[in-house]
Amino acid sequence: LRLVAIVRAVLEGEKAAVLKRDRHLPLSFHRRQEELKFSLGLQRLQHRVREIQALREEGPGRAGAVQSSTAPRELPALILEAVKELEAAKQQVLKRIQIWKRQQQLAGNGAIFEENLAPLQKRCENLVEVYFQLQQQVMAASTELGSELLPRLLERFDEVLSSLVKR
Repeated sequence: LRLVAIVRAVLEGEKAAVLKRDRHLPLSFHRRQEELKFSLGLQRLQHRVREIQALREEGPGRAGAVQSSTAPRELPALILEAVKELEAAKQQVLKRIQIWKRQQQLAGNGAIFEENLAPLQKRCENLVEVYFQLQQQVMAASTELGSELLPRLLERFDEVLSSLVKR
């Protein structure tokens, strides 16, 4: 039993040294973690779009002057938050595209390369779908947003879509 304990301690020491040197877990773990992070961000973004739609729909028919006076401030803040999340999701997609491009380059040197573009395409399609839903909500709420905020939001929307298309 003492020999087993010594061998175990040595193996654990070597494992710690290897993990310290490499400082990473298997690639599949990182890919799965990234996929879950993107999925969570996309779900949060879809929830924001539904919140914006619900806030817009109940805006004119609210009971009480206090609630309706807070609506113009809530809606722009909610939309700005949603646009920030959209831009963050776009960055995740662009990062994944860049990783795919790099893996494709390394495949020319003999590295293992997974040519399946379906997950990346699904990401882009989901993001563009949410993009159009959010843009539709912003256009519907254009009167509440004012003449200063609307052009800035539309510019940010154009930048998101153009960077996705270009890359």
